[in-house]
Amino acid sequence: MSGHAVAIVGAGPTGLMLAGELALAGVDVAVVERRINQDLAGSRAGGLHARTIEVLDQRGIAERFLSEGQIAQVAGFAGTSLDISDFPTRHPYGLGLWQKHIERLLADWVEELGVVIHRGREVIGAAQDDLGVDIVLSSGESLRAEYMVGCDGGRSVVRKAAGIEFPGWDPTTSALIAEVEVAQQPELGIHRNAFGIHSFGRAEYEILDGKVVYANHGPVRIMVTEEHVGPATEPTLDDLRKALVAACGTDYGVHRPNWISRFTDATRQAATYRNQRILLAGDAAHVHAPDGGQGLQMGVQDAVNLGWKLAQVIKRISPESLLDTYHAERHPVAARVLRNTMASVALRRPDERTTALRESMAELLAMDEPRKRYAGMLSGLDIHYDLGDGHPLLGRRMPDLDLLAATGPLRVFNLLHGARPALLNLGEPGDFDITPWASRVQRIDAACAGKWELPVLGAVAAPSAVLIRPDGYVAWVGEGTDLGLVDALARWFGAPA
Repeated sequence: MSGHAVAIVGAGPTGLMLAGELALAGVDVAVVERRINQDLAGSRAGGLHARTIEVLDQRGIAERFLSEGQIAQVAGFAGTSLDISDFPTRHPYGLGLWQKHIERLLADWVEELGVVIHRGREVIGAAQDDLGVDIVLSSGESLRAEYMVGCDGGRSVVRKAAGIEFPGWDPTTSALIAEVEVAQQPELGIHRNAFGIHSFGRAEYEILDGKVVYANHGPVRIMVTEEHVGPATEPTLDDLRKALVAACGTDYGVHRPNWISRFTDATRQAATYRNQRILLAGDAAHVHAPDGGQGLQMGVQDAVNLGWKLAQVIKRISPESLLDTYHAERHPVAARVLRNTMASVALRRPDERTTALRESMAELLAMDEPRKRYAGMLSGLDIHYDLGDGHPLLGRRMPDLDLLAATGPLRVFNLLHGARPALLNLGEPGDFDITPWASRVQRIDAACAGKWELPVLGAVAAPSAVLIRPDGYVAWVGEGTDLGLVDALARWFGAPA
């Protein structure tokens, strides 16, 4: 097999998003995937949060997902739903869409960008030197790359090959999920009893007036909490029957399973997201309980944070030290998710004392300020990278404002479709001279009449200029002068030409 600048292991949402980011930057990238096609057994993730939809919008592909999914309020903590319909974003909602469809749509986009995917090949080892990584495949083939990124899940072979530790907490609870035929129809929906939480539904559904309405045909999808933490082996139909009898008093005559799998609340995070030329993203870097539906979102956003940085290092625009900011920015984001999922698991225990605590928490989350704070965290709209002191926008997502430029009206996110940074000048045209970076950073003179507002924080003072990174986060804010602009350009987009 030929060599590539970057080899990505895993063609799940994280790996596909990263491949697209690198392809947009003109980097030679290939994906290695053990599946022979994009088919996905099991339900996995069930949709997208608001910030992930924004990320797709930044690349001009959000409509592909919105047209196939169900718009709904999906943020929630420990059983309490959190409405974000009043948040300042074009997408104040989530999207119900099974992961198999998310992967299919991402794979179509990546294929359009010309990315090579080596399917039916499993990575069994890797060794790096000063110039690159040699990757060993189960087929006996080998692959050489300048950099390798493990997007290969919680049991990541890449992470183990890189010698990166994966500290955390062992599981305290587990649940089985399955798609099966039933002889006795269960009541569809989410149920809670003295044993724990269980739910029944179908793959096909509609969301009407905020409520899920399932199709009246097709196999039933089940989630049932197990009495004891299950083993790290593939679950069987007999395991499912026993779990249902223990939790519900009947197994509903389950038979003919399409798939059965197990998840736990095991919580771990890679000690570092990078060991020289090997990096980690998505579940390879962090695993946690599925509470809040945050896993897929973090993986996609890991990819968007890493992609442009790795591209600039590959193209010798930026020094290798730029890759250190990937860990510095994304590790704290995942650490916070690990914390809130562990808290959510603790709050859904069925004993009376925990129930009282959960009900007290629900009362607090019904108040406006706590609702906004937690909904901002779960939706990803409040992410704040520590880029130093300054304007509230610094290190936060750039709002998708309506602008008026010389060429006509446009949206901020339109500027990011090609994953290129942008200096947005909202003062006098020609105020900022960025000639030494002109080939890397687009400069746009525009006016903005709308108010500037951030989720959770609220209204902020309108700046005179902003430097927007390819991932949509603000790297510099001008407040009437260009103070600090040159330093920010050099820090994020390389030395002046």
